Amino acid sequence: MSSPEQWTHPEPGGGPAATAAKPTKEQVLAGLRATNEGGAELVELLTPEGERVANPEFDKYVDDIGAEELRGLYRDMFLVRRADREGNALQRQGQLGIWVPLLGQEAAQIGAGRALKPQDMAFPSYREHGVAWCRGIRPEQILATFRGTQHSDWDPVRYRFHPYTIVIGNQVLNATGYAMGQRFEGKVGPEPDAEATMVFFGDGATSQGDVHEGFVWAAVYDSPVVFFCQNNQWAISEPTERQSRLPLYQRARGYGFPGIRVDGNDVLATLAVSRWAMQECRTGNGPVLIEAFTYRMDAHTTSDDPTRYRLSDELEAWKLKDPIERVRVHLVRNGLAEPEFFDEVQVEADQLASELRAYCFNMPDPPPERIFANVYAEPNPLLDKEREDYLAYLAGFEGGAH
Repeated sequence: MSSPEQWTHPEPGGGPAATAAKPTKEQVLAGLRATNEGGAELVELLTPEGERVANPEFDKYVDDIGAEELRGLYRDMFLVRRADREGNALQRQGQLGIWVPLLGQEAAQIGAGRALKPQDMAFPSYREHGVAWCRGIRPEQILATFRGTQHSDWDPVRYRFHPYTIVIGNQVLNATGYAMGQRFEGKVGPEPDAEATMVFFGDGATSQGDVHEGFVWAAVYDSPVVFFCQNNQWAISEPTERQSRLPLYQRARGYGFPGIRVDGNDVLATLAVSRWAMQECRTGNGPVLIEAFTYRMDAHTTSDDPTRYRLSDELEAWKLKDPIERVRVHLVRNGLAEPEFFDEVQVEADQLASELRAYCFNMPDPPPERIFANVYAEPNPLLDKEREDYLAYLAGFEGGAH
């Protein structure tokens, strides 16, 4: 019995594959280290120090990104971070039931989100506030979801952005099925209006059966779907090395489609790799797995305490790779932005925060019959009867204590 090629090695060509059913200690350690280190195959265009590095393979996918476009990406990340911090504060003040922070993952989400064309479809988990921003969804609409006043405050058909999915990994099956439909309906090909799907999930979701089922079906049907894994190093309290002996992007090889690892704190590299992957899928060469190598700077959710399972030294080390700071440094170092630009973005962020707070404090409670809305696409007699009975029950309390 032999193990698959490069079973416990971090990179292709990084050494001889494990040939026995039981790998050596050295091979296991090499694989474990590779799950929390970038590795030689990490695609990076902008270093943590803000230096632009050439990449013959992926430079062409961002050759349209000049100073103005780069400032736009900076603005996206800055505003999304401010909205996220406001959501965190609002939950702590009792205005939201829970909040799922994205702090530290702005580049991964903005880079991927800006790679989507209007006709493409996106399937989020519950942390993709940055991708939602790129699809034209306001942060206020996301607040309504976490306050519990809306199932989903946006039309997924209009925005091409599916409602948030709480069940870990379930959106991968939904996205794969949607992408299969895109292929069956002839929406894949060289035409300019060809489309594809991108689905987002975390490193922890890769341990869920739904994700692997999605991989299988996508591979079998050549579905035009990009699996975008945000490896933020922690599946709640479990580190990545507790889940995989291999870097996550290499799992794609077992299903027969490409996998690639990108610096998820590099918005330029993430944009380039995502554009490449989506183009592969739109033209019929999908699916593709992207592992965006990033870090969750905050708690998994506001109900989590990360100090119980990770060291402060680790957090401090990742702060040096801050995705927003590296773009700011690049803009300043190369004379691509004046101080006035950063001041304007700060003012805009303050205004956004003020609007979010005002919206959240004044958000009306939905009528009780809202819970029965949008359950089925067509009228349902049983649901109608349940709604009538429930409203009649509530009417019995009018004028009295309840």
